[in-house]
Amino acid sequence: MTSHIREQAKLITAQLLSGAGIASGYAVGGLLAEEITGQTSMAGFAQMSVILGAGLIAYPLAVLAGRSGRRRALTLGFGIGTLGAVVVLIGVALQFLPLFMLGMMMCGSSTASGLQARYAAVDLADPAAAGRAMSLVVWATTVGSVLGPSFTAPGAHLGETLGMNGLAGPYLISMVAFALATLSASTLTKSVAAGTDHPGEPGVDDPGHDGESTAEDNGIAASAKETAATNRSTNTEATVPPPMKLGEALRFALARPVPLFAMITIITGQMMMTNVMVMTPVHMDHQEFSLGAIGIVVSIHIAGMYALSPVFGWMADRWGSGVVIAGGAGIFVLTIALGVIDAVAPESSMVLLSTALSLLGIGWSMFLIGGSSLLTASVPAHAKVPLQGASDSAMNLGGALMAAMAGSVLGAGGFLWINLMATFVLLVAVGFSIRAIPLMSWPGRRGSSLAEAADQSAAAARKDGVRK
Repeated sequence: MTSHIREQAKLITAQLLSGAGIASGYAVGGLLAEEITGQTSMAGFAQMSVILGAGLIAYPLAVLAGRSGRRRALTLGFGIGTLGAVVVLIGVALQFLPLFMLGMMMCGSSTASGLQARYAAVDLADPAAAGRAMSLVVWATTVGSVLGPSFTAPGAHLGETLGMNGLAGPYLISMVAFALATLSASTLTKSVAAGTDHPGEPGVDDPGHDGESTAEDNGIAASAKETAATNRSTNTEATVPPPMKLGEALRFALARPVPLFAMITIITGQMMMTNVMVMTPVHMDHQEFSLGAIGIVVSIHIAGMYALSPVFGWMADRWGSGVVIAGGAGIFVLTIALGVIDAVAPESSMVLLSTALSLLGIGWSMFLIGGSSLLTASVPAHAKVPLQGASDSAMNLGGALMAAMAGSVLGAGGFLWINLMATFVLLVAVGFSIRAIPLMSWPGRRGSSLAEAADQSAAAARKDGVRK
């Protein structure tokens, strides 16, 4: 137990430092792209590059974690982010957009590593507390992410003092923070294996398991778990299929409404958050808000993203992931409504934007925690790592697409169109929920249909293993 707590502390430290590094440059990335090119439409491409980089590196890092453990994958990911900050500084100094964009993409590796860290926490945790373990690592980003934007103005002064472009100064802070995160990740033990199937952990291969466990379910099924654990310990080699490859894992998820909905939840939450967030600093700049005010709003937004994550993790463990996801959908509706009100008002309101961006972060957190918990609980161990990597890649690639479009959309239709784009994405998530909802566990009701599907999934996986 002590060693697990120590490893969890290392993950939390790395996540905190990474969050500070990401947030330090978040508010100025779009402004730098706009300054280098002289075009507002290019502002979104700066954050798109970060998100695209995270999307491209997330799955390779997951594969590396599956083969060599979480330590090597996280160390490499944060290390690439450190080099990315250096490349950004060089690109700004040369006023060379391609180099600047390359550095931003490399910084996205730190984002991907931070996302993978939440699954590393699950690998270390007791299955009944998986949601809380995940959420604590996500929550650790709060301190760094809230402090990060507050370094924007001091970073600008530091850059000017060193004879650099003032807006590039925050990336000096990012470079140091990513380097320290790399150091922290490198101290993890080799025993932190990816996709760990804990003894007694309910999984898709367990007869009668509905793919998601609440605290009440854990108590009712305690004796069944002990029996299953005994059976697995004596028949592991015969019953555990080999790890799935990406194509096989995706086919597995696409054929099952609950894992598919879990992935869609993670992806659409990121798309909605990115769409609104990357254009808010540009929108505020056009409304003549100060750089300090922009940094405050970004800090409030990031606090919303992470501060309440332990609560959402506890909710997922206690009442099921569906409750958390449903709450997140309601928060997103309120966020979009406030964004529309600000967009059609004669002038933007600092209070309204701060409230909307705070709720945007909360909605994203509920979708991320709820969706990640549901995905982890609804697939067998040999499918976890590829689907975790695939969902993280897809969420970032989807966010990159939204960021790439956001600048042009803002220029064409203003902040109103940005919020209408988010509305469309939310409707997509609702559409995928229709088939999954009857199969999921809800307070006072277990998803019996999903239990049958779980049995079929286990049988299919075993047959595939025999054929191979």
